[in-house]
Amino acid sequence: MAGATTAALAAEIRRAPTILVFDSGLGGLTVLDQVRRARPDARYVYAADDAAFPYGRLSESTLVERVLAVMARLLARHDPDLVVIACNTASTLVLPALRAQFSTPFVGVVPPIKPAAEATRSRLITLLATPGTVARPYTHDLIETYASACSVTLVGSPNLAAYAEAELAGRPMDDSSLAAEIAPCFVESEDGRRTDVVCLACTHYPLLLARFQRLAPWQVTWIDPAPAIARRVTQLLGPSRRDPRDDVPPGLTAFTSGIGITASLRRSLDARGVGDVAVESMPLALQ
Repeated sequence: MAGATTAALAAEIRRAPTILVFDSGLGGLTVLDQVRRARPDARYVYAADDAAFPYGRLSESTLVERVLAVMARLLARHDPDLVVIACNTASTLVLPALRAQFSTPFVGVVPPIKPAAEATRSRLITLLATPGTVARPYTHDLIETYASACSVTLVGSPNLAAYAEAELAGRPMDDSSLAAEIAPCFVESEDGRRTDVVCLACTHYPLLLARFQRLAPWQVTWIDPAPAIARRVTQLLGPSRRDPRDDVPPGLTAFTSGIGITASLRRSLDARGVGDVAVESMPLALQ
């Protein structure tokens, strides 16, 4: 009996947690990649509510109502140990409502103002985000708290998230279109100081980082919040429990609320370790 009890306890200790990563589209794949590196033993569910993409076009009340409804279904279906809201727009608006309604732990995406303020030498930093994230009081509170000694340029791009989705689907935008979107990020002051740090405050944007670096008028530090999210997940769930002798890959299930899986997109998803994608209503079409 004692041996059976010990075995049961050992099995429970080694039970792989289930982590749900949620985004309005495919930008959360950048977060998924970092979290999977931190917890390679976990089972993952990636859910993209792309029927409502982009979330920034929804009113705040509609967005809150929709995310709560979609999350209720995902939690009931997959029973995750933790949820990562890999969307800045949803994180800056919906997290309080999610935490109030559900007992599951939620980790959100915070615009990386604090690390940008710590990294800058010129004290000229830029927050590159969606228009909704740029406008939110939450973002302005972060700037006042952590970057009051800096000059912060806010750039709300209405197009970059869609450009990133197009890139994954094999329909990349031309260089001139991307360069025009990031041009306002680069500021030069009268005393010769220049922007030296750009915060990527949308999880879609790191999908375009290599092109941003190539098209930038001068070299800057680009800050991706995904590694910080992975560290927070590890804080909440603990370190990986994978046995070094266990060569069985962790599970990954992906759901989308209406995306068309083209051959190019399939190749992009395969390259990121996303093998099977199920398309379903999660749980409602956008009204």
